[in-house]
This record gives sequence, C-alpha cells and structure tokens, in this order.
Amino acid sequence: MEGHFLLSSGLHSPQYLQCAKVLQWPRFAEWCATRLTALMGSEKPDLVVSPAMGAIIIGHELGRSLGCRAVFAERVGDVLRLRRGFRIRKAEKALIADDVVTTGGSTRETMALVEDHGAIPIAVASIIDRSGGKALEGMVHHCLWSLNIPTFLPEECPLCKSGSKPQKPGSRA
Repeated sequence: MEGHFLLSSGLHSPQYLQCAKVLQWPRFAEWCATRLTALMGSEKPDLVVSPAMGAIIIGHELGRSLGCRAVFAERVGDVLRLRRGFRIRKAEKALIADDVVTTGGSTRETMALVEDHGAIPIAVASIIDRSGGKALEGMVHHCLWSLNIPTFLPEECPLCKSGSKPQKPGSRA
C-alpha cells in the first residue's frame, strides 16, 4: 500500500505491506510456508514460535509444512508472553516465524522468549524482509522477498513535515 504509515516499530514509511491480504487465502498461505520450508533445507525445528497477531497464520502454516507444533506469543502490556496453555520445553529447537521484518524488534523479542524458556532459536523465517537484510544481520533468516523500503524516525519523517498524518494499519495498538 502507498501512503503514510506508522509501523509497529514506531517508524514511519511511505509503503506498507499487509501480509494478511495474502494470508487470508489458505492456498497462498500454504504456498508461502512451503517455499520457506524449502529454503530451510535440513534445518528441522521442534516447534515454530510466532509473535501475535500478524504472524500467527504463517507460523501455523510453517508448523504444518514442517510437521511440528506451532505456538504464538501475545503482548501482555508491552511484553511478549506465552498464554493459552502454550509451553516451550527446554532444549527444543525453535523456528521464529514472522510475516514482515522491518527493524526485527518483534522477532528478537520472540527469540528472547524462546531462550528464556531454555529452548534454542535455530532460524527466522518471514514472508518479507523490508530491511534489505539489515535488521537481523548475524542471524539465519529465510525470507521469500527481501526489499529495501524506506523508513523514518517520526521527527525526521518528510511526510510529516509536509503536513501528512500517518495511518496505523497494523495489529499493535
């Protein structure tokens, strides 16, 4: 989408990628997960862990494609937590799934949650990396598309300076 957007990272951008538009179609969600699974090669996780809300569907489809459990973490206040009786066991190998990576903040929070439970994050999988590979440098990150889409700090945003007000289409309030 083109316009002026406030991203969940707090950054502003003239473009927004709404993966929910693709993931609303089960056959396309399955297609994305199958392609991501193929990129992983021999990496076999015990579970997939996704941050809610946007990554739940792709995480679930990755779990199906990989033949393992898929759980998601939810925000309680400002902190990602496991709820709904989900458990992560010590020494389990976890794939972190996300829909779109911009700064990698939610992805790193999910990795920290996995590590806090004594499990081992083995890789990240996302549909889109809009950082052009910069957000998760040093981590194994499989993505279907890597794009370099501009983002701005709110105080440096040229769209704000021109008088535009950002829209917030994402799931984080």
